[in-house]
Amino acid sequence: MKICKFVLIIILILATFSPICFADDYSYTDEIEESNILDTYIESSKEPITNSKNIVVIDRKTLSVLYEKSAYEKVPMASTTKIMTCIIALENSDLSKIVTISKKASSIHGSTLGIKENMQISMKDLLYGLMLRSGNDCAVAIAEEISGSVENFSNLMNNKAKELNLSNTNFVTPHGLDDPNHFTTAYELALLTNYALKNETFKEIVNTKTYTFLFDGYSKTINNTNELLGNVTGVYGVKTGFTFEAGRCLVSACNQNNLDIITVVLGANTKKIRTQDSYNLIKYVCNNFQYINVSKTINENFEKFNSYIQNSIILEKTSILPKLKLETLQNYNFPLKTDGNLKLNTKIYTIKNFSHKLTFGEQVGTLYLYNNNDLLCESKIFLDNKLEKNDYKYYFREILKCFK
Repeated sequence: MKICKFVLIIILILATFSPICFADDYSYTDEIEESNILDTYIESSKEPITNSKNIVVIDRKTLSVLYEKSAYEKVPMASTTKIMTCIIALENSDLSKIVTISKKASSIHGSTLGIKENMQISMKDLLYGLMLRSGNDCAVAIAEEISGSVENFSNLMNNKAKELNLSNTNFVTPHGLDDPNHFTTAYELALLTNYALKNETFKEIVNTKTYTFLFDGYSKTINNTNELLGNVTGVYGVKTGFTFEAGRCLVSACNQNNLDIITVVLGANTKKIRTQDSYNLIKYVCNNFQYINVSKTINENFEKFNSYIQNSIILEKTSILPKLKLETLQNYNFPLKTDGNLKLNTKIYTIKNFSHKLTFGEQVGTLYLYNNNDLLCESKIFLDNKLEKNDYKYYFREILKCFK
């Protein structure tokens, strides 16, 4: 009877203290999976084998979506939240700032750096603890230092999301523990990551495999939770995540085979799945896509259209034929799949009626470039000359023609 009571007490204690949700937890299961990650990649031009729920791969140069699966669905994102936390901190704080840790920050559950109440630690060390160790305590400490509270800091995060046009993203916390009002999409998380990576300090932090600093009077070394970093050629970040609602998450940045891409994997059932999916996506894209210069197609099709339209336009109170000029794009190179199905075509729309009321440089149309019905880019068409209004001499000459 005493044994039964003892067992019951143990069960109640475990139930009481088992964390509701984590962020990048580490377990014996993970240790087993670590030894088997990146098993094999089957070379194929067909779609990669993936098991995660929400996936996207974007090209950083053009922001083109190279692969996606349910990439626009609103879902929880666990500790990938800290991508926003980090960039907000970098834009609103000094790395040398010394932060005093509060009781709230030191008592947060989930993955932590282990900072204690009243401990003093630099913002720089907090950011490394945030992004490498995925410290929820670091996230709260950063939020309180910059905004006074988690709630105020979340407002900063949401304001930044609006600034970046992330309309399907909402933040409640700086750490990403589960909350029904804390969500994003794989696509918008990729856009956020691309923005963050433009900050060189952010890029340096997430590309760090190990970091050593003075912690509570002792030297402490932490390792990056990103299992691809250092194991896959070209990977230079970015962030892992895990909660029960979000599943296993991994955002990766990789520069390989002249492609610079961001891969987002959300909702994986295991760490091995998120790792293998990410690896398969990187290999698939980097082996099957390459930059194609589309300037020739655009310019040739525009010239043909320009010749055609001269015979079909309607001139109103002007006798001057309009000259059309195509906008010069910043980039003509797009990552396209080189599997023999490349099919570039354009659709061009302009006004038909041209009058003296149109001004030099005014937009009169748009050229759209497609590859197999997927829109790659668009270019504005401008009026490149001044259309003078017909004067009385013009009409007099027209009248004289009638008597010849």
